[in-house]
Amino acid sequence: MSEDDINTEEYPTEINDYLVAFEKSLGSVDEMLRTMMSVSRSDLLQKLEPLEQAKMDLVSVYMLNSMFWVYLATQGINPKEHPVKQELERIRTYMNKVKEIADKKKASKLDKGAASRFVRNALWEPNAENEHTSKTPAKGKKRK
Repeated sequence: MSEDDINTEEYPTEINDYLVAFEKSLGSVDEMLRTMMSVSRSDLLQKLEPLEQAKMDLVSVYMLNSMFWVYLATQGINPKEHPVKQELERIRTYMNKVKEIADKKKASKLDKGAASRFVRNALWEPNAENEHTSKTPAKGKKRK
């Protein structure tokens, strides 16, 4: 095939926007991969906390498996029937677990002392002063 044959190859015009977006996405992925590969993994991991390291590892392995998914699709193989589907699901479960751990870290901590003071002061305790003030008629509906 000559170069002219490739350039004149026709495809439905409806998919042109999708192809342009796909090409742009591939460029973004390539740029991110170059950025990640420019820094030594051990140097990067030393700067991160363990939870952040787990997130980075999960994103990396998810991306690689996703790229393999795309590769299978381009080769005419149904990725939904390939073991890569189970691998992606397994990675997603781990991503959810890491997210739960991160959310627990962000959740506000309960100050037990403050909570007990709040509850103690909010509860009504009968004593001599309260008995005197409680005998005054309450405002509101009156009984007949």
